[in-house]
Amino acid sequence: MNVFKLEEYLTKYEFSSQYLLCCSDAESFKMSTIIEMATAEEHKMWDNLSLQYTEPYGHPLLRQKISELYPGLSYENILCFAGAEEGIFCALSCLIQKNDHVITLTPCYQSLLEIPKSKSADVTEIELQEENNWQIDLDLIRKAIKPNTKCIVINFPHNPTGQIIEENQLKSLIELCEHHDIWLFSDEVYRLLGPSKNEGTTPAACLWSKGLSLGVMSKSFGMPGLRIGWIACQNKTMLHQMKLMKDYLSICNSAPSEILSLIALTHREEILKRNNKIVSDNLKILDQFFLEYHHLFEWVRPKGGCVGFVKYKSPESVDSFCDRLLKKKNVLLLPASVYDYHGNHFRIGFGRKNMPECLDRLKEFLND
Repeated sequence: MNVFKLEEYLTKYEFSSQYLLCCSDAESFKMSTIIEMATAEEHKMWDNLSLQYTEPYGHPLLRQKISELYPGLSYENILCFAGAEEGIFCALSCLIQKNDHVITLTPCYQSLLEIPKSKSADVTEIELQEENNWQIDLDLIRKAIKPNTKCIVINFPHNPTGQIIEENQLKSLIELCEHHDIWLFSDEVYRLLGPSKNEGTTPAACLWSKGLSLGVMSKSFGMPGLRIGWIACQNKTMLHQMKLMKDYLSICNSAPSEILSLIALTHREEILKRNNKIVSDNLKILDQFFLEYHHLFEWVRPKGGCVGFVKYKSPESVDSFCDRLLKKKNVLLLPASVYDYHGNHFRIGFGRKNMPECLDRLKEFLND
């Protein structure tokens, strides 16, 4: 496979940069804070936890709690993974074979595109357009479908633009999938986070028997260190195929991470309320920033998640801009080149409490 540009970029700079203005996750939690939330029974589970192997599908109580996010599904429709990336790898590797045709919306997290290509599939990229407010274009998808189209890959709320898919758009897409008997892989890791919280959009797995919904503790819940992700799907045979591939990867999840995730999901309303307030407060600050610096930047205001895609209006390349900012002010942004996107854009993150401080450093740089 090709080098994972985004992850390689973050490997190089994320842990040495003081001001992270590109983060794709919500504000994190201390482990002690999560444990303090626990019910008496959850405290007992934590205190008596044995560091042994866990069930390959995931702890049954955790799977039951996850299934509450997917109306109409049960714990048997949930398969847990070591983070979202393992879920992406297992799902797309099991779904896609040589000579299959796959449609992927771009720009995207590279594995959503790279894994189908690695299977020698015929991949059609449909690029979201800024002039269309980064919204899904169903007509382009319809025209791209071939007799051998096996899967359509989407990501909403979208990384890096923050656009969402409306309920009517998703249902129309699923009608296309049903008509042509196509699997739908839906990366939904930002679901329930953002200015609209995307509460109105039903998970794809609840609407289509060949829909797969990807979730994770990392993004909306702000707990990437747990490395707990999952896929929801009505098709238990496909879930088992993914489990068989997981046997060659993580095998099972971390026992402490499963219990911490269970506690967090039990108190998800409290956690999401805090994270969504941070997002809302930071977006108000960014609204003012983009008014003040409208001559340099513009964006389509995100409707979901905690990232946005900003156009840099200067003749200077965005890669040069990000490099100078990092060197002079130790502020990290994510240039569009890590998405193989050729516009002069960068990803900005607004899910963390220190975003205003990071933004002040950017202002200092612009005003020097």
